[in-house]
Amino acid sequence: MKVALIDAGPLVATFDRADPCHARYDALLGDPGLSWRLYTTWPCIVEASHLLGALNRLELLKWVALGGVHVFPFDASALIDMTGWMFRYTQTPRSEMDLADASLYWVACETGILQILTLDVRDFSRYRLPDGRAFEIL
Repeated sequence: MKVALIDAGPLVATFDRADPCHARYDALLGDPGLSWRLYTTWPCIVEASHLLGALNRLELLKWVALGGVHVFPFDASALIDMTGWMFRYTQTPRSEMDLADASLYWVACETGILQILTLDVRDFSRYRLPDGRAFEIL
């Protein structure tokens, strides 16, 4: 079983058939030969939901409700760490670590899961966990 984090971009691509990356993620996540255990956070779901049209948004939310992805919870106190990382990795005007990225970074720190499905290759390629490990972008 493949275990990975999933960012908002691939969530959007999976549910928006017009998205340029739809075929890639539809094939990857729909491959019966690959069994996935995916983790995300509420900030990623909210971001994806905001970017999707109404019907696709409902499909995403049903998929989440049916266990298509496991939503990793965090307490408000985790925002202290997240805001520190957001400050560290925001380099105006080039790039910005948003709350969705910071929440996945937090999950990686908590679980050790470094494999990630993301379209945000530039940013996740430069993020390093406190122990120096890098994400493996799938």
